[in-house]
Amino acid sequence: MTAKIRRYFAENQPATPCLVVDLEVVEQNFHDLQRALPLATIYYAMKANPAPEILELLVGLGSHFDAASIYEIRDVMKAGASADKISFGNTVKKQSDIAEARRLGVDLFAFDSEGELEKLAAAAPGARVFCRLVMTGEGADWPLGRKFGCELDMARDLMIRARDMGLVPYGVSFHVGSQQRDLGQWDVAVGKTAMLFTALDEVGIKLKMLNLGGGFPAHYRTEAPGTECHAGAIMDAVVKHFGNAIPSLLVEPGRSLVGDAGMIESEVILVSRKGYNDSERWVYLDIGKFGGLIETMDEAIQYRITTSRDGGATDRVIIAGPTCDEVDVLYKKAAYELPVDLRPGDRVQFHSTGAYTSTYCSVGFNGLPPLRTLCI
Repeated sequence: MTAKIRRYFAENQPATPCLVVDLEVVEQNFHDLQRALPLATIYYAMKANPAPEILELLVGLGSHFDAASIYEIRDVMKAGASADKISFGNTVKKQSDIAEARRLGVDLFAFDSEGELEKLAAAAPGARVFCRLVMTGEGADWPLGRKFGCELDMARDLMIRARDMGLVPYGVSFHVGSQQRDLGQWDVAVGKTAMLFTALDEVGIKLKMLNLGGGFPAHYRTEAPGTECHAGAIMDAVVKHFGNAIPSLLVEPGRSLVGDAGMIESEVILVSRKGYNDSERWVYLDIGKFGGLIETMDEAIQYRITTSRDGGATDRVIIAGPTCDEVDVLYKKAAYELPVDLRPGDRVQFHSTGAYTSTYCSVGFNGLPPLRTLCI
């Protein structure tokens, strides 16, 4: 918790649950990444947190933007971004949305299948396109599986097909997995892209861009290698596989820019046990999976947690949300401990929750309102 956020909660005591984002931290994180990777252009992954105040700040800092939908494109252009600074990075898009993005001036589109290429050729003829490679996500707290991307041989054929369809084969992208802990995954990913660059060069297609995606960490319960470490691993891999012929580099940070800038404060609703001899307490909060903490699914992202009663004895707890749904349990196996004197009405803070919380929350499940975001 920054001093600024601590002061805000003390002075304003906003109704819970709420997310407070310190914009100064977002700005500092942006500059830190720029310094760590000076050869790369930053495309902020808007899906992490598209609060208007964050978008306006990043527009002012000269950021580019990775948009996942036409709605995000509209929002960031409303915040002042020009179309030439926007990438439509989702590989699954409606043809009508592609057409609207093209009318607005967007000229950079992702794809990973022939079906998507056909839509792009019809709705955005002559646009620059980049093919996403599939990665295993090994080493990441939030691996992305095989929903996005294609294998290397398919990517080669698709890029040739893109050229033949009147599109501009511009580059390649990948994502090593969100909250990546294994720095060696950068070498694996960059090595695969270098092979694709070579294969396409042999058929007369000279790619110009390498999109390194995301994967940069926030500070959760267990520390991951920091941005500087990731930047070093990236540049080592790029130099190793591309030598002096380094293409234009793009990065798509989301979590690393806004995660540590935010904190959610919640309230204890109930503390109970399920039996007289039950050794574990259940702590129910006014926020759960459906209120914005969906990344606790499978206990994958484990946030740092503090309370208004910290400093005394603690014991193990199961932490659950407020809704009438059996899956709305945040942590059962992760061995969290909270103060033994925790009571209803006490405040509980989830640290580094500026990313993938407000955008993940449901609208109206059990009648509960969406998570409020306050930018300071």
